[in-house]
Amino acid sequence: TMKNPVPQAASLLLEKLLLLVHIRPLPAGSGGETPPPAPGYYDTSCFKRGDLLEVPRTLFIHFGIYLGENRVAHLMPDILPTITSDRRQIQQVVTNKRLILGVIARTARVRVDTVEDFAYGGSILVNHMDRLFEDQVLGSEEVARRAEELVGTTAYSLLWNNCEHFVTYCRYGAPVSFQTEKFCETVKMIIRDERSVLASVLVGLVSIVCLGVAPSTTLPTIFIPFFLWMAG
Repeated sequence: TMKNPVPQAASLLLEKLLLLVHIRPLPAGSGGETPPPAPGYYDTSCFKRGDLLEVPRTLFIHFGIYLGENRVAHLMPDILPTITSDRRQIQQVVTNKRLILGVIARTARVRVDTVEDFAYGGSILVNHMDRLFEDQVLGSEEVARRAEELVGTTAYSLLWNNCEHFVTYCRYGAPVSFQTEKFCETVKMIIRDERSVLASVLVGLVSIVCLGVAPSTTLPTIFIPFFLWMAG
């Protein structure tokens, strides 16, 4: 018997939603969010100004640019800058609620945090993407300068402006997101499978709400498969 692909597709979509909002996992039985490691948790002596830092997670990779002196510039969805101009509040560690609302509102901030707040206990890869951009790596001071110039509130979109777009622009001169490309390929596979048409509708709706996709390109994705399914 053929398995119903809709639950599988819905499960995949849930994973991608977690990717979108960069949710930090909570330990079992935890009543609140996991605090970042204490200062000095990471040995920053091996980092150089302008380095591209990657923190692999279960469902996504978070990126930042090292600025020196235990400071990392990175782009995160965040609703708070649209609500208040209080820098002390904005600079506090971004909570999952702020992340989720930032994704929905399509607003983010390029912020500067300590390595501990940036990596949140995860392992850190340094300049791991350089192998994909062999002759395009900019000078370290130029990389850091670009990152510092972009600090502040900005628009957020998984497709057009996420943390990977930010670091690839800073270090290689062009905004690229391989995570986004993989996500889009996954969406295409779901949509092409007529058996998962309900999941296709769900994917399209999420695209409108969270990803900043233009309705003119997304609505056919949602309703054409749906009407075909109804007619079939």
